[in-house]
Amino acid sequence: MRRVIPAPWPVALNAAAGHHRWAIACLLVTLTTIACHAANARPEAVDVAGSPVSGGVTDLARWVIATHNNAGMPYLIIDKINAAVFAFDAAGHLQGTTPALLGLARGDRSVEGIGDLKMSAIRPQDRITPAGRFVASLGHDPHGKEILWIDYKDAIALHPVVKGTPQERRAERLRSATSADNRISYGCINVPLKFYERFVSPAFAHTSGLVYILPESSSAQAVFGSSGIESDAKSSAPAQP
Repeated sequence: MRRVIPAPWPVALNAAAGHHRWAIACLLVTLTTIACHAANARPEAVDVAGSPVSGGVTDLARWVIATHNNAGMPYLIIDKINAAVFAFDAAGHLQGTTPALLGLARGDRSVEGIGDLKMSAIRPQDRITPAGRFVASLGHDPHGKEILWIDYKDAIALHPVVKGTPQERRAERLRSATSADNRISYGCINVPLKFYERFVSPAFAHTSGLVYILPESSSAQAVFGSSGIESDAKSSAPAQP
C-alpha cells in the first residue's frame, strides 16, 4: 500500500541568482539518495514513497528554479504518465508527494466548451486532464467543499478523492501499487485527503500558486515554451471529479 508521507527532508532549491546549480544539485542528490532506498528503484524512474520521479519532473523542477518561473509562489508538479503529484513551497523546497487519480482519457488539451457540459454529457474520450502551466487558487465546489481551481473555465480542479461509483473503486485505485489503474476521473486530479489537508490547502490558503501539469502526448518544450526543458520530457461551476 502506498502511503502519503512528506519528503524525507526539504529539498533546498534556493532560487537566488548564482545558486541555481547548487539548488539543482541538492534536488538530484536527494532523489538519488531516496532511489538507493527504494525496493524497486530503476535508473529511469526512481521511487519516492510509492510515487515515481520521472526525468520529466526533474527537468521541469530545474527549469522552474533556473527561470524563477513560479514568481515566488507555491507550486505543484503533476506527472500524468506516472500519476503522481509533487508539492513545493514558494522557495522551491519539496514538501511532499502522492499518487493521484487523473482523467480517464489520454491527451493534453481539454475539449472546447467542456466546462459548460453536464458530467453525464462528457464522453469517455473527452475526460482529459490538460497539460500546461496554470495559476491556481482555492475555491469551493457546488456542495461547499474546498478545492484547488486549476482551470475554472474548463472545470478542472485538484481536490480530495471523491467516492464516485462503486465500480470506479477510486480509493482502491489510489492505494494500489501501480499507476496503471489511476486513470478514472472526468479530468480533475484526485488526491488523498491527508495530502490535500497537509500540503495543498495550507500552501494556497492566502495566495495563488502554480500548477505545472506535464504532457503525455507532446513535449514539455512545446507545452511550456522553453528550450530549457528536455524535449523528451513528456510526461461556482462544478469541477469534473
